[in-house]
Amino acid sequence: MDKITVKDKIFKPYISDKELQESITLIAEKINHDYSGKSPIFIGVLNGSFMFMSDLLKKINLQCTVSFVKLASYEGTATTGKVSELIGLNEDLEGQDIILVEDIVDTGNTLIKLYEILEEKKVNSIKIASLLFKPDAYKKSHPIDYIGKKIPNAFVLGYGLDYDGWGRNLSSIYVLDEK
Repeated sequence: MDKITVKDKIFKPYISDKELQESITLIAEKINHDYSGKSPIFIGVLNGSFMFMSDLLKKINLQCTVSFVKLASYEGTATTGKVSELIGLNEDLEGQDIILVEDIVDTGNTLIKLYEILEEKKVNSIKIASLLFKPDAYKKSHPIDYIGKKIPNAFVLGYGLDYDGWGRNLSSIYVLDEK
């Protein structure tokens, strides 16, 4: 993998497609074990989770349903600190076991908004599966139950993650080259 330019920034290789798939397999194995005999609802957080959600669900051997929610909190390479609901959930989720699927958890602002929405719907349980997790940026109390990789507080893109909408289609993850 070589450095790439996306819009006006240079990114260097960070996590290969092979490493991502290995992490996703481990997450799927844990979920398959933890939810054996149950039928969870996987809720992907768009737009970033679409690639992770697709690859994760291919490895899930449970009866399950799938939905998506779209929230926004980023502009460019910085979080706005505000989360606004763009597309809500229409399903009846009362009494259901929910697995939120995130591409990345950093500040946790999106998760807090999702927890509020789901708690209002009287779900049975909520667990979080995130491909990437930035422990240095996360200051919330909700546990991240399934983590693919812990990463430092750096700006990454690829495999669903973007820079102003660009780069989501990359099969590997790149990190901003700060040089």
